[in-house]
Amino acid sequence: MRYVLVASKDGAARDVIRRRLREECEVDVASDGTSCLEMFRKRRYELVFVDLEFVSGTTPEHGHYDFRKGLQPFWHIFPAAEVIVLTPQEQIREAVKAVKAGASNYLTYPINPHEVKYVTESIYESIKIESELDYLRERFWRSESLAMVRTKSPRMKKVFEKVRSVAPTRTTVLLTGETGTGKGEIAKLIHRHSSRSDRQFISVHCGAIPDTLIESELFGHEKGAFTGAVRRKLGKFEIAEGGTIFLDEIGTITPSAQIKLLHILQDRTFQRVGGEEILESDLRIIAASNIDLKEMSDDGLFRKDLYYRLDVFPIEVPPLRDRTEDIPLLVEVFLRRFGKFHGKEVRDVHSQVMEAFASYSWPGNIRELENLIERAFILENSSILTPESFPSELFASDARRAPVPFDSSLTLAQVRRRGIEHVERQYLRELLASNRGRIKESATVAGITTRQLHKLMTRYGIRKEEFK
Repeated sequence: MRYVLVASKDGAARDVIRRRLREECEVDVASDGTSCLEMFRKRRYELVFVDLEFVSGTTPEHGHYDFRKGLQPFWHIFPAAEVIVLTPQEQIREAVKAVKAGASNYLTYPINPHEVKYVTESIYESIKIESELDYLRERFWRSESLAMVRTKSPRMKKVFEKVRSVAPTRTTVLLTGETGTGKGEIAKLIHRHSSRSDRQFISVHCGAIPDTLIESELFGHEKGAFTGAVRRKLGKFEIAEGGTIFLDEIGTITPSAQIKLLHILQDRTFQRVGGEEILESDLRIIAASNIDLKEMSDDGLFRKDLYYRLDVFPIEVPPLRDRTEDIPLLVEVFLRRFGKFHGKEVRDVHSQVMEAFASYSWPGNIRELENLIERAFILENSSILTPESFPSELFASDARRAPVPFDSSLTLAQVRRRGIEHVERQYLRELLASNRGRIKESATVAGITTRQLHKLMTRYGIRKEEFK
């Protein structure tokens, strides 16, 4: 039996949906947002028909409601729930925004029973198709990878589709994205599903190796090549022969190391430091960078020919703040992992903590989430992770925003001008972030022309590439 929840102030709408679905579903009703969530916590509803007002929040930010924030409580309780928004005709534009934020579909008042049937059947059909696709995907993914590739994020689904396509090939892969987004795990996933999976996977953090040693670490050296070289040393490229080498923070390597790496990519050959023997290399290179290599190459800080050799198959890994729908899944993985490691049974995370997770900006991305969970795991004495086991800063995200700078030696007019500039800069950054750097959409929301937006961005040194 399928369970459906209908939450609306409109009694007639509740009755229409209940009558239309009661033959194949058990339908419960709620008349307000609070009772809707209370009922949702007690039973796993596959479908939720909910009034737009109940998921729009109370106060609009920058002139529009944060529907993702309003929908998050449902997904925190039951990640697979499908939400259909009920809306008045005059608020269809807002309903479309709710769908873009993750709702499955919308219906308009007065509710038409035929539309209820159509929307319900189309959702179940899409679930069936997606399940079939998931089955086919899981036949590709090895069992130990299944927990990692679970996602509700459209962007991460595209990432895993790219991984699935490129893994069986010999192609060089360039992973980009902020620190802590899991680029190293993606590299391991590519190796694990390649024809080289039974050979070495060597990970090298280029940024952690001093410039004077980077060539020796990567390519090895001969005895007497430099002071202290008392014997021959094999480099990581020799050790990884036949397998995969993962070069993290590739943008930090020296110009001479860049030349040697270019030779390997072009000719599949290299030499040890201080050696004359030409060594052949049969391995796959996966590189990663948290800085824009193209921009570095344009500025002369990174070889352009090397950049284009590395950028054969780029994969951008999104930051955690752009895939918050995956936080419950990641938390579940970390709970299982730390439960085995620390020998403690912690089954869940307090709802207040999950709400804080959803609104936090995650500058440290997945790595920061993992560290917070592990710290709480050690401190916690109960069967769930409570707010007391987490840093207080996590629950005061608004307090972390930088205050408006002021100087008592300035005139009031100067302080006002600085205050306006600070607010404008903060507003533009959040606006562009919510629209992922798209200029036209951002200008429309701001109520200004694209030309005016470009001028403001230039004034405050803001680049759209930061938000893509």
